[in-house]
Amino acid sequence: MVSEQGQSTKNVCVIGAGPSGLVAARELRKEGHTAVVLEQNHDIGGQWLYEPNVEKEDPLGKNKFLDVHSSVYDSLRIVSPREIMGFTDFPFVSKKNRDTRRFPGHKELWLYLKDFCEYFGLKEMIRFNTRVEYVGMLDYGVFGKDLKWVVKSKEKKGEKRVEEVFDAVIVATGHYSQPRLPSIKGMDAWKRKQIHSHVYRVPEPFRNEVVVIVGNSLSGQDISMEIVKVAKEVYLSAKSLEVITEGLSKVISKHRNLHLYPQIQSLHEDGRVEFEDGSCVIADTIIYCTGYSYAFPFLDTKGIVGVDDNRVGPLFEHTFPPSLAPSLSFIGIPRKLIGFPFFESQAKWIAQVLSGKRELPSYDDMMLSIKEFYRSRELAGIPVSDTHDIANFEYCDKYADYSESPHLEEWRKQLCLSAIVNSFTNLETYRDSWDDGDDELLQQALQSPHFTQLGVRP
Repeated sequence: MVSEQGQSTKNVCVIGAGPSGLVAARELRKEGHTAVVLEQNHDIGGQWLYEPNVEKEDPLGKNKFLDVHSSVYDSLRIVSPREIMGFTDFPFVSKKNRDTRRFPGHKELWLYLKDFCEYFGLKEMIRFNTRVEYVGMLDYGVFGKDLKWVVKSKEKKGEKRVEEVFDAVIVATGHYSQPRLPSIKGMDAWKRKQIHSHVYRVPEPFRNEVVVIVGNSLSGQDISMEIVKVAKEVYLSAKSLEVITEGLSKVISKHRNLHLYPQIQSLHEDGRVEFEDGSCVIADTIIYCTGYSYAFPFLDTKGIVGVDDNRVGPLFEHTFPPSLAPSLSFIGIPRKLIGFPFFESQAKWIAQVLSGKRELPSYDDMMLSIKEFYRSRELAGIPVSDTHDIANFEYCDKYADYSESPHLEEWRKQLCLSAIVNSFTNLETYRDSWDDGDDELLQQALQSPHFTQLGVRP
């Protein structure tokens, strides 16, 4: 369909009503498209919609379709200051009678998304309690041209199934749900409790237990600091003992029952956990804080898009599969960046490409770009599994240029870096204490157009 301005308007299906899906819906509507958002849960928020009841989930998350989407635990607080997290035109301000901390708990971020949804009137576009079971190409027209998509969904609590055809599909299902597990000798034979952090919620079940926590990433550190207060002993197993931060060292020296150990060599039926240095402990529980895999169990692209060692590809700029673009796209694949503004720039670009306002490069040019990107990562010694780890503000700004989105403000970048540096030094306290340099940056932030645009001041 072509609008009066000569731009085409599409009927688009967005999968997921988390941060990525919500901003996608908004940008699609702004660009004149018709969009429906299919959300498996009863409310918006995606990862940020806390689900305390995890009993029905496989403890290691081995089911193809997970029952529980969110991996958020009860005590989780965000790792970045709220000032940097908001969408570009909707600042994440503190509100009276809510969690006003600079690094609030997960509920406050969920409430921010609720506010965003209400302010922009997005709820009417969302179909809740609807699980997408299949997305595939319709045999239609020339391959790659006029491509349409069949989407089959099911009401979560009933038997009603719906089959629809869309001009385009945007996958916005997040990447912190499907547990990524290590391969450890004896893992299947170990008879005691093994869980992935995906189903960890509170420390109480581990009271007086000997617990081994595998992985010293953010969740591994967070959960160790919480469980150590109730457990008999906690053994934190790290990939490398050479790169332990000063902050983690301080925490370990403070707790007599928290111990740092190397990687696990093997597990034994009698409950023994053997480490690479030959030492052993008998544990009650192992918690795997080993990250997450990208998974799209509903998506059938006839093998065109795949996940190989946590690399989703081929994707041009982590967004478009060249031979299926622009009718299939992904939002929220990249990690290690300031999420919400980046998802917003992805949503703007996709919506504009679908309307014809922007053009993608040719198939050959997109494939060449992907090949060169893979090669540059390989030369830099970056593992395939870290393909989508960005950690580069320049890339975010370059990406924003595709849709003429604003670049990240300097104060946003500096506050982000400051929080990371502070966490390395003061792991337990960085969310509640910071230096004077942050106060100056905060003043810059609060006086910037980002915070004054809605006439709201924190």
